[in-house]
Amino acid sequence: MTKRLILTIVAALLLQGTALRSQGLTRETFKLGKTLALLETIYVDSVNISALTEQMIINTLRNLDPHSVYIPAKDVQEENEPLQGNFEGIGIQFNLLNDTIIIISPIPGGPSEKVGIIAGDRIIFIAGEKVAGMGISTTGVQKRLRGPKGTKVDVLIFRKGEKELLDFTITRDKIPVNSLDAAYMVTNNVGYIKLSRFSEQTAVEFSQAVEKLKMRKMEHLVIDLRGNSGGYMIPAVQIADELLKDEELIVYLEGLHTSRQEYRSMPSGELTRARVAILLDEGSASASEILAGAVQDWDRGVIIGRRSFGKGLVQNRFPLPDGSEVRLTVARYYTPSGRSIQTPYDEGFDKYFQTFYSRYFNGELIHPDSLNLPDSLKALTIRNKRVVYGGGGISPDIFIPVDTTYYSDYYRDLIRTSTLTNYMLSYTDRNRSDIARRYRSFDLFSREYEIDAAAIEGLKAAGEKNGVRFDQTQYNLSAPEIKSVMKALIARDIWDMNEYFMVINENDQAISKALEVLNDSQLYETLLGYRKPQ
Repeated sequence: MTKRLILTIVAALLLQGTALRSQGLTRETFKLGKTLALLETIYVDSVNISALTEQMIINTLRNLDPHSVYIPAKDVQEENEPLQGNFEGIGIQFNLLNDTIIIISPIPGGPSEKVGIIAGDRIIFIAGEKVAGMGISTTGVQKRLRGPKGTKVDVLIFRKGEKELLDFTITRDKIPVNSLDAAYMVTNNVGYIKLSRFSEQTAVEFSQAVEKLKMRKMEHLVIDLRGNSGGYMIPAVQIADELLKDEELIVYLEGLHTSRQEYRSMPSGELTRARVAILLDEGSASASEILAGAVQDWDRGVIIGRRSFGKGLVQNRFPLPDGSEVRLTVARYYTPSGRSIQTPYDEGFDKYFQTFYSRYFNGELIHPDSLNLPDSLKALTIRNKRVVYGGGGISPDIFIPVDTTYYSDYYRDLIRTSTLTNYMLSYTDRNRSDIARRYRSFDLFSREYEIDAAAIEGLKAAGEKNGVRFDQTQYNLSAPEIKSVMKALIARDIWDMNEYFMVINENDQAISKALEVLNDSQLYETLLGYRKPQ
């Protein structure tokens, strides 16, 4: 907040205290305004009222619940961008390697692709400013390349095979921020869709993906919400609407100042006949839990994976005059059976957020019996009266433990130091033309490409350079996973995220279980309570 703004607010509070109180503002509100005025006008030392006010707001919200937060004006755009579905810029995916901006891929149909920029190009100058070898950060790149739609930016590009730098003038435009990471056919009749968040465009992206998969003869669907921490509620409601029959309750909200608001399905959902499996884990929260909770409560699909995070509070955004923002919890949401899946937070926020990490240490991610929920949290599904639980996330119908078979300190250190990702970025950049020439399609690459000994030796050397000592025993334990990730990263850099997941999911236990369930009608119906166990 600016000093002028604060003084204006304080003056209004002091001069119009009676009027303000008559409008419902309390004595405490007036007291706060007077205190700020006293600090500004008669306190012995100079006081940064702006910083003090911000800290006051932060501390106040921290005493309410874990998800009511204050966002400074400088951070609002960055916080909201992933959920708005677009931003304005030049449309590239990039990485920083050896202090140089390497373009992973231009976004299809975006401004950069239109002017001829290709994967593997390196940006050396932006608007006349040298950015290669200058220690630029990711944020620094974004600040220079993003800007209002219709404005132009000049870049000088280094491209392999060209003797001189290439000059491009790019006209900025709206760039979509996709929330759908992958959509493909896992088998001849089962489709797979992975959502990373719920943004303004998620339901549209989902519907478009479903249409494409239906054209490829999709009958059943896996929806992967693992690691999806949520976002906007409405897209989750819209996707649930595609799965449920007419007038079925999807979710309802209630709060002290919010009367019950119900969201129900409408006729003609696109997927009302498909068998559905939803994948969850401890990173799935909020809107992910709304979708999964509706599907589970109506016995509409099988939930596979591990217990979700447990965020059942609804926030609204309230802009403040200086451009900052308060996200305030205004209601709790409940699944159709009446479950609140909010994890308790009455023991303090530190304990609340530690519960997420404690799952790694108390065995819950490995052993399904380690979670003992009290009978008080029991609820029954609507159609078939199966027992489900609230009070701390959505519990799966089929538990899939964390796969620790490939885990080793060596693999962990390759990830922790970014050695694996940075090495593969460099490796793909050096071998891009050769790989693209030998494997004309992703299908051919997927079937035939194997990580060779030279690539492994290069990774070992890169690790040693970053302080990751090679250990043969640990490498042998992790080798299948390391090679899978290496191949997936090549697929991502040459094709896209869709192909990355097609590689990385090949040996995924949760997806394998989902395929088993979806292709066995008797097992599917038994799990959902439509058949009695044999």
